[in-house]
Amino acid sequence: MNNKVLEEFYKIISENKIKKYEYIASERTKHITVVMENIQKNHNASAVLRTCDCFGIQNLYAIEKSINYKINRDIALGAGNWVDLHSFYEGKSPTQKCLKKLRTEGYQIIGTSPHSKKNITELNIQKPTALIFGTEKTGVSKSVINYSDELVKIPMYGFTESFNISVSAAIALNILRTKLNNSNINWRLSEEEQTLLKIKWCKKILKEGDKIEKEIRSRIK
Repeated sequence: MNNKVLEEFYKIISENKIKKYEYIASERTKHITVVMENIQKNHNASAVLRTCDCFGIQNLYAIEKSINYKINRDIALGAGNWVDLHSFYEGKSPTQKCLKKLRTEGYQIIGTSPHSKKNITELNIQKPTALIFGTEKTGVSKSVINYSDELVKIPMYGFTESFNISVSAAIALNILRTKLNNSNINWRLSEEEQTLLKIKWCKKILKEGDKIEKEIRSRIK
């Protein structure tokens, strides 16, 4: 049924949009996901969101101990329409809740730290991988360090100890996405996942997209 719903949506959007959706959905992945822990500057969180979209990362997790992210539209450039942002902020331990959920879903938990001895270039990504970035000043929390399967660092060759969070995410995802593309890992979304994603994207660009979907589904029952 979802295929038929998508066919109906494709009748009312442009050919260029259809071609773009087909290509981008085929390159999307959940094999690698990104977690931001209590990022203090909204423009950095927005830049990471944009970076995830650029590298085909479908899910971004935000652990918000004291901050509610407001996506900066000028920086994100619409990326919030295409990437799924999952927020964890309620209760006493949102970090543990988020990481426990990811581990239950089969992800290896990888924290980033400039003090790690292991370069991210050496990371094995055969298992689905959740890559965690911490605050700009102090990095990932002790909870992340204790919960992580491994800690990795981004190679640096200057005096400064760490990159800006958005730069770190861009470098790390470039490395991991290249590894993924050169591997034999089945990293793409399933056909059904791609179909549902394309329906969601169609709704994003149409006024009253939810209403249109409801009408389509009632018509093709």
